[in-house]
Amino acid sequence: MRNSGLKKVYFFCSSILIFLVHLPFVFAKSKPFDAPAVTPKLHYLEQGNLFLSTITSKVTSSAGMLYDSMRLNVMGLSQQAFNYAVQGFNYLADNRKIANKKVISIIDFSLPSYKKRLFVIDMENCKVLFNTYVAHGANSGKEYASHFSNRPESNQSSLGFYETLGTYMGGNGYSLKLDGLERGFNDNANRRAIVIHGAPYVSESMINSQGYIGRSWGCPALPQNLYKPIIDKIKNGTCLFIYGADKTYLIHSKILKEAEAMAYNNKN
Repeated sequence: MRNSGLKKVYFFCSSILIFLVHLPFVFAKSKPFDAPAVTPKLHYLEQGNLFLSTITSKVTSSAGMLYDSMRLNVMGLSQQAFNYAVQGFNYLADNRKIANKKVISIIDFSLPSYKKRLFVIDMENCKVLFNTYVAHGANSGKEYASHFSNRPESNQSSLGFYETLGTYMGGNGYSLKLDGLERGFNDNANRRAIVIHGAPYVSESMINSQGYIGRSWGCPALPQNLYKPIIDKIKNGTCLFIYGADKTYLIHSKILKEAEAMAYNNKN
């Protein structure tokens, strides 16, 4: 009986000792050995005509709270467009590619033109300043913009990130110049004279008569009663993001790739 009791004590003490030896490994954080920083590859899931990055679909809590607090879903802005816009905005701001970090403008071309698909957002105060109609290029489609080009005389809209420049008086009156920041997607904006201006065909009367607003030669034209205050709010160095459910752009945009890599590295 005595030997049996000693064996029990021995096994008990041994178990405690083994547990204490392994205790640091239980709580140690798993970390790869000498793992180099790797830019993550993009994997896209097809959902209808949308191709979403598996990384950007995981929205940070702050961006999700911002989207919800401004009720952007109720206003019609897609979560995907907002996610990409905020990630690109953060990347451009961190790398000093835009001069004014207070405002971002998002055009969601996944929406039909009879919807209000321009969103001007005050990033400091988390407020939607403007939400209105915006035209796409005549050769991009009728109700929906589904074809995009950076080519001169294509009369199509160009996707991607822009920095707003200064204003001028031109053939369409008071207008705002844009600098396309994405090579191959919108860097011909100046050459094509892609600017923000007002147009009579961007109106609810056009929607009532034909079911959609009129189209431009590629410019994001705005309603005549709003284009001046909008231009004055977003001019001189703010970020404009034009989003479309376009596989080629989402896969090959350098800014989106760099923004996703930055977001990934910040999380890890």
